[in-house]
Amino acid sequence: MAFKFPSDEWVKALMEELNRSAAYQEAAKTWEGDFYFLADMGPGQPTAILYMDLWHGKCREAFIVTNEAAKSPAFRMSAPVATWKKVLTKQLDPIQGLMTGQLKLKGNMAMVMKSVKASKELVQACTRVPTEFAV
Repeated sequence: MAFKFPSDEWVKALMEELNRSAAYQEAAKTWEGDFYFLADMGPGQPTAILYMDLWHGKCREAFIVTNEAAKSPAFRMSAPVATWKKVLTKQLDPIQGLMTGQLKLKGNMAMVMKSVKASKELVQACTRVPTEFAV
């Protein structure tokens, strides 16, 4: 069964995958920070917002947000849904995406750059979630 991206079911499946991943747990053992991942769905459609609470190699919470004011995460990463598809299918490295402006990040960039291995393991976990893309 494939999960639609972006959706509450998809981000919860990713949470389960992360929490099973010894490689992610090791790479992210010092990470402290929650995220909004925002997917611009195109003209006339609301932006999809996925929330993830990532803490010391575990995902403590993950869900789709309908009210952006619901949380005040330490980080916000945004891109059009087509760009997210490239990241999730390994066509675009997330760090390269940040450096080229294809992905936008608000938050402590130095902290993210110190945790490149954790971000790579996060993307690896994403690629293991059976995904059906909206675009």
